[in-house]
Amino acid sequence: MANIKLTKNELKTQKDALKMYMRYLPTLTLKKQQLQSEIRTIDEQAREVREQRKKLEAEFQDWISVFGEKEAFKPGMVTVKNIKKGWGNIAGVTIPVYEGAEFGRGDYDLYSTPLWIDMAADRMEKALELDLKAEVLDEQVRLLAMELRTTTQRVNLFEKVKIPEAKRNIKKINVFLGDQQVAGVVRSKISKKKLQVKVEEPVAEVPSKTSRKSTSAKSAKGAKK
Repeated sequence: MANIKLTKNELKTQKDALKMYMRYLPTLTLKKQQLQSEIRTIDEQAREVREQRKKLEAEFQDWISVFGEKEAFKPGMVTVKNIKKGWGNIAGVTIPVYEGAEFGRGDYDLYSTPLWIDMAADRMEKALELDLKAEVLDEQVRLLAMELRTTTQRVNLFEKVKIPEAKRNIKKINVFLGDQQVAGVVRSKISKKKLQVKVEEPVAEVPSKTSRKSTSAKSAKGAKK
């Protein structure tokens, strides 16, 4: 902890800082909770999308195997031409939002390929779209997780460092200023008592000129005798 000035100005500075930390901490804590909730929700969505993708792929393989012509369908027959994304905002974090995609079909001879190729291409597009959705959801989680780490660090900084430190500083300054005030009162009382004692002290009598002459005459008369 850095040295602090034990002054009234520093006391005000520390109190203002504590007030600010106490004001922002609930907001940061609420943001942290919101981010945690949103990350859990999006993670669950991504898992559901991947489960759909696995189920679709399994059905796709079973469906193609029925025709006994797996080699007829090539993965390159369906390609992603363009991905459409929008933007959303969660707890102040800008995140991408999947809005669709455009797919391209490879050139193939309609006469030399099986009739089910077009149906297979449709299913492949659906599978690719699920992959794209999952990727965007993963990106949302990544961005929100980064913000969550930063927010958590700030919450911990306020709760475990800044607020306790400000409270300790305020207590330290208050104790010092209190001691100074008590010492000042004591010094004031001592000074007042000394002054009072000095005023009350008896003043020694100074003999007058007449008394001195009378005393001198008596002394001379005594000497003649």
